[in-house]
Amino acid sequence: MSGRVPLAICHDYLTQRGGAERVVLTLASNLPGTPVHTAFYDADGTYAGFADIDVRTLPLDRVGPLRRHHRAAMPLLAPAFSRHVIDAEVTVCSSSGWAHGVATTGAKLVYCYTPARWLYQSDRYLRGASPPARALLAALGPPLRRWDARAAARADRYLAISSVVRDRIRRHYGIDADIVHPPSALDASGPVRPVAGIEPGFYLCVSRLLAYKNVDVLVDAFASLERERLVVVGTGPLAGPLAARAGSNVTFVGDVDDDELRWLYRSAAGLLGASYEDFGLTPVEAAAQGTPSAVLRYGGYLDTVEDGVTGVFFDRPEPDAVAGAVRTLSASELDPEVVRRRAARFDVETFLARIGAEVDGLRHRS
Repeated sequence: MSGRVPLAICHDYLTQRGGAERVVLTLASNLPGTPVHTAFYDADGTYAGFADIDVRTLPLDRVGPLRRHHRAAMPLLAPAFSRHVIDAEVTVCSSSGWAHGVATTGAKLVYCYTPARWLYQSDRYLRGASPPARALLAALGPPLRRWDARAAARADRYLAISSVVRDRIRRHYGIDADIVHPPSALDASGPVRPVAGIEPGFYLCVSRLLAYKNVDVLVDAFASLERERLVVVGTGPLAGPLAARAGSNVTFVGDVDDDELRWLYRSAAGLLGASYEDFGLTPVEAAAQGTPSAVLRYGGYLDTVEDGVTGVFFDRPEPDAVAGAVRTLSASELDPEVVRRRAARFDVETFLARIGAEVDGLRHRS
């Protein structure tokens, strides 16, 4: 078809700074001229590097309130993606719920972070949500699951970010997906800049401040760790409530740039994570700086943390379990050089080579 491009990328929405957005930026930055299609694009809310990318938005992006509050667009996103046609030989859909439903004229490769949490893990996803939000999801759930299954069936190839996501894809869609781990796109050798007012030796949490991320569990754990300090990086709707419940040994620094983030990883005694992660990129980014992690024994963390080598696990997202893991990690003598070497298997070059091979394979099949 006239106007068809060799490759295109489709992502759910570019309105935040998260692991999935880093993956898309890594792909697009290393594939010059490749357009990125997405429902919403907020240049101030996501990574600055997208300013250099050909970002193409769906018509919904013209509605300012939806761009600022993309969850309010849930009833509209399925039909919006279904009507949007990407004219490319191969489209890579970077998806945790919507982008895999886009219409394509060529082959479709889905890089899946997880089948939609709001459809298949709704209790966990809606932790702390209002009754109207729960009622809306209960009403939308059945038709969205039917749409989701049809969208998955139209893909030519599925890739999963971790073992747990591979298992979910098989369970919900009946599709066997290969695992391609996301890369650590934060350049470990880049410049560092200290964060004002923070002394080294703290424990670190890097997370969006949403209920299902369980940052409250980490904050509460430090009530019994008076001699330790916790630094929380990230923003979100729970920023105010979390700050209100935190003790004096917990500091919230909001969003930071990459130079500051590298310094925080390098200066931390350990990285903490208590959420049910599909992959868990932050332990990889911390490991690249030689910093170990204490994380929940679940999901993607099982792929990214090696017990007793690059970190330790705790079994429940509860304050006492977190506090125990912090004490264990503090007493451990994990070798920073070994931690760094283990992080190398998540490098950008390996990721790009795997995705490139998948794209070439689809081109040769068509």
